[in-house]
Order: sequence, then structure tokens, then C-alpha cells
Amino acid sequence: MIRITIGYDSREAVAYHTFCQSVLEKCSQPLSFTPLALSTLSGYSETHQDGSNSFIYSRFLTPSLFDFQGWAIFADGDMICRDDIAKLWALRDESKAVLCVKHDYKTKARDKYLGNKNQDYPRKNWSSVVLWNCGNPANRILTPDFVMSQSGSFLHRFSWLDDSLIGDLPREWNWLATEYPDNYDASLLHYTLGTPCFNDYRNCDMSDEWHAAHTRAQGGMHV
Repeated sequence: MIRITIGYDSREAVAYHTFCQSVLEKCSQPLSFTPLALSTLSGYSETHQDGSNSFIYSRFLTPSLFDFQGWAIFADGDMICRDDIAKLWALRDESKAVLCVKHDYKTKARDKYLGNKNQDYPRKNWSSVVLWNCGNPANRILTPDFVMSQSGSFLHRFSWLDDSLIGDLPREWNWLATEYPDNYDASLLHYTLGTPCFNDYRNCDMSDEWHAAHTRAQGGMHV
């Protein structure tokens, strides 16, 4: 069973459902989705005052949600899957605590969706797609109380881990639309500046892929 936790924000709920649609269309193995809706996360209250979405910190609860056992994928909700996510699942590496795309870029935009600031910082977007080794002992520190008490810089940079425990994923599994050149061969498109469900990003780079998946999620023609 491929286990996936997905960022959920009620302000863009349609993004969550559209992403799930895109994953289901391509996946060749059984899977389960867990939306990170704050009201469902027992023992966790969002105490942080920063952040552009409601799941910016709850993603780090993924190991505890699965009782620190097995593996799981976390993905932001503002994405479209263009390939079989079982291929991402197959990249699990027991010697690592997490695997992610190690982006190294400077943003093209100082603002993003809903007027949020978009600043550059070390390891930006590393935590937006994570292949979690929930059972790795180094991840047992990620209890709800611990996550609530830590800063964004500490968590998003995986600072509780030795760098040797942070594995690499191919960039195609977290392709940053607009920030990177258009790539219709990418496996996972990430609309990091703004999902095309927002008017300001309706016609952003590669938005046609998102709109097509959204139409299919509503029962439209499968293409």
C-alpha cells in the first residue's frame, strides 16, 4: 500500500482533490490518501504565526501519523502527478530518513498566491515532496509537541537530521512550474507560486495540465 499524506488548505480545497485525481489516474498500485486537515490531527494545534498555508508545519507529523512505522510520501496539494507515483515509491532507501529533491534556485517572484511573500532561503522547497522513512529512529523526535515547538527554518531544513540521512530524489519528481522551464516530461508538477485555481495564476506556466486534471476530477472527459 502506497501511503500519501497531502497538504490540505480549505482556501484551495479544489487543489487537493485535483491532485488526488491526477495520482489515481496513473497509479498502478493500491494507495491511501491522508489529507492534512488541521481539524483531524489529534494532539496537534497550529501554534506558528508564519506560513503561507495551513499545512506548512503539519507535514512533519507524517511519521507520527503512521506510528513511526513503514514509509509514506508527503506532497503539497498544489501539484499534478503526470506519472505512476509507484515509481517514486520505488525509490525508497532504508539507509535514509528522508528523500527529497534538493532544489538550489533563486525565486523569480517576490510574491505568491493570496499576497504571501516569497523569500529565498536555504533548502527552499525541499520539504514540499518528501519520501519519509517513518520507521527511521532519527524521525521519532517528530512528535506533535516537538513540531509545535520548532521554527520553520529548523523543520524545513531537516535540521534534526545529519545530512547523510537526507537522500536525493530526481528533480522531475518536484518540478517547480514557472521557477523552472516548462517540462511536460516531468513526473510531478508543482505550482509553488500559486495553483491555477487562483485567478492570478489561472494562466501560469503549464496551467493547462492542472485545468485538464480539474475537469476530469469533476467527471469530465478523460484525456
